[in-house]
Amino acid sequence: MPTIKIDNVDYDTDKLSDEAKAQLVSLQFCDQELTRLKAQAAAIQTARMAYAKALQAVLPTAPVGDTLKFN
Repeated sequence: MPTIKIDNVDYDTDKLSDEAKAQLVSLQFCDQELTRLKAQAAAIQTARMAYAKALQAVLPTAPVGDTLKFN
């Protein structure tokens, strides 16, 4: 009998209504998607930093005192 805790109350998932089980499955899907998207965003941010660094390496040297900004 698997249980899930919601608002500090333990529920036996075998005893939930079909509607409650469906909502729980949807909630779990959302949590998994958020985790996946956070990992994807981290990977994209890492790639972006690498591309910015590579771009800076191939740009002409900026005059002293100038800074590069990426919008």
